[in-house]
Amino acid sequence: MTVFGFHASHEQIHPRSLLDAVVHAERVGFDAAMCSDHFSPWSARQGHSGFAWSWLGAALQATGLPFGVVNAPGQRYHPAVVAQAIGTLAAMYPGRFWAALGTGEASNEHITGDGWPRKSVRAARLRECVDVIRALLAGEEVSHDGLVRVDRARLWTRPEQPPALIGAAVSVPTARWCAGWADGLITVNAPVEHLRRMIRAYRDAGGRGPLHLQVHLSWAPEQAEAEAIAYDQWRSNVFAPPVCWDLETAEHFDVVSADVPMRRVTRVVNVSADLGRHVGWLEEYLTLGFDQIALHHVGKEQRPFLDTFGAEVLPKLRAR
Repeated sequence: MTVFGFHASHEQIHPRSLLDAVVHAERVGFDAAMCSDHFSPWSARQGHSGFAWSWLGAALQATGLPFGVVNAPGQRYHPAVVAQAIGTLAAMYPGRFWAALGTGEASNEHITGDGWPRKSVRAARLRECVDVIRALLAGEEVSHDGLVRVDRARLWTRPEQPPALIGAAVSVPTARWCAGWADGLITVNAPVEHLRRMIRAYRDAGGRGPLHLQVHLSWAPEQAEAEAIAYDQWRSNVFAPPVCWDLETAEHFDVVSADVPMRRVTRVVNVSADLGRHVGWLEEYLTLGFDQIALHHVGKEQRPFLDTFGAEVLPKLRAR
């Protein structure tokens, strides 16, 4: 049976309020949770960007939910530090934590002052990081000289069972590439045929493990309100790669998205006041075989969404 999770967006919500939201999500029937891991929001209107790893410790303690996080090792994060963070959470909360790894975005990584590598270099760097993280979680002492450098690192606190390292992808070629190293695949909502091609590419290349989907949605009792929420909070997030990878600041995103039409927002966010439409969209994703679907209401206020989807949407999906 598909697991339905709550996506906690650090870029939009103060971490204290986000902790309250994830506790409430468990109460109203969500099965799991995941969160973002960014240094900067994509818009000044979003206005936050709490440190994911501090928050995850609190959230795992405050709930009984399994959690995941999407992380980009290699520039802002040294892979040995990522391995230590993963290992500690997995040791404290066995069987309840996974991490998805991706190549990152300049808006988060430029803060180190290092140059932003081209995509092929970022992919090679991530592959090195994955190998370092896996070796450390396996108890090895690691030294490595490449796109990342490691000197005699060892994790002294490790989980008995290393958690899954999931590959993050939004394109068919990246999904195929992830099959070579990942324990599963995570992507975001897109046209069903595109998602089907991604899944096929991952599986045909030998990709194993669960399939995760993060769904951006906007719901409110009135259609105009649902549209206003999506436009205010997510119009800076409509740009396909490489634009979204390479813009450096929230101000850049706000400038280029100033005149984005609503029709572009609805290509990346499922926007409707009609709960039946949301059920229909989610049922389409279910037919593709996703093992976990994390729902991300793109508004800042989460309680009405959680209450309504917990009572009226999740039961319909589970009945299916």
